[in-house]
Amino acid sequence: MSHVEAASNNFLVPNATFIVELIAFLIILAILGRYVLPRIQRPLSERQRMVAKQIEDRDEARKRLAEAERAYQDALNEARTEAAQIREHAREEGQRTVDELRASAQEESARIIARGEDQLAGQRASIVRELRAEIGTLAVELSEKIVDQPLAQDSDVSSTVSAFLAGLAADDRARSGTDTS
Repeated sequence: MSHVEAASNNFLVPNATFIVELIAFLIILAILGRYVLPRIQRPLSERQRMVAKQIEDRDEARKRLAEAERAYQDALNEARTEAAQIREHAREEGQRTVDELRASAQEESARIIARGEDQLAGQRASIVRELRAEIGTLAVELSEKIVDQPLAQDSDVSSTVSAFLAGLAADDRARSGTDTS
């Protein structure tokens, strides 16, 4: 085996085919790098940008959701506080209305009782006047029947009856004065 033959069979020594294949590979690599690779990388980079934007949007949505939940909780707490205040105000208003109605009812009751007492006092006074007049007349008639003759003139009878009634009134005042003491 000669030296040339040994060199051609040695795969470590480059030969012309290897150089041509290397040049063809580099040309294909350059064509792929210049024309094909940018067309492939453009949609990939757009897709990466879209994924990054979606991630940012998701993070922003989470932040807005957290803020909305916080605002919701704040509004809910405020609404609960306001509802408690409204309930308390309604309770106070109801108690005030009950107190006013109770006071009004007591005033009305007192007024009705006073009116009734006034009516009773008026009726009592009227009945007492009527009875006194009748008692005086009956006393004179009874005296005339006992004596069997007219006792006096009408003016004397009326003064006698008036004196008798005045005595009854004095007795009545004395009794009512001791009753109230």
